[in-house]
Amino acid sequence: MTRVMVTGADGRMGRQVVTAVTEADDMELVAQADPALTPDGATLFTSVDEAIAATAPDVAVDFTVPSAAFGTVGACLAAGVHCVVGTTGMTDAQMDELTALAESGQANLIVAANFAVGAVLMMRFAEEASRFMESAEIVELHHSAKVDAPSGTAAQTAEAMHGDVPIHSVRLPGLVAHQEVILGGLAETLSIRHDSLSRECFMPGVLMAVRAVPGRPGVTRGIAPLMFG
Repeated sequence: MTRVMVTGADGRMGRQVVTAVTEADDMELVAQADPALTPDGATLFTSVDEAIAATAPDVAVDFTVPSAAFGTVGACLAAGVHCVVGTTGMTDAQMDELTALAESGQANLIVAANFAVGAVLMMRFAEEASRFMESAEIVELHHSAKVDAPSGTAAQTAEAMHGDVPIHSVRLPGLVAHQEVILGGLAETLSIRHDSLSRECFMPGVLMAVRAVPGRPGVTRGIAPLMFG
């Protein structure tokens, strides 16, 4: 049984992860950490350090915000707690520090811009298609509360594709997470689109990462290595 702590537990994604972990037969939700929670001395904590000390989790799942994630994930890794991180928007320097912690310590790190299986497939197909099409652009659309633009998924997609791929970001109420890659060639276009209709779609990938992280030394970027080997 894997002992799991969720950080950012009172956020949109955090609450969904809490439900998914609770319903998983091979996991035990031992701690929820979030400044917005009211501590109860059992599973609810405002401090990540207190949650680690009181509950000794095996794995922490982080869906906080960029300003908090660096300290939160760093504290978990330093304490020997494996981390699955879905928070995007941290700086390259911060990610370098977290990578060094994971590679030099006892705790492993999986960090993914998107945990939806369909989104990972979209990114893989876009990378392959860009080898054969003349040019491409990405349109990513997210809910208005998303703090980073472009999204981590869009940035990762563009980085993997051939050529210079512009990204257009849209932030509107009513959206969840959507991305379309539009490729153009001689007298033809190709569109590859993924739509997240509910945050539930990320949960199979999150649970996949929680199960995998203890056995993946160092840093794993994205869930594609878990899907394709």
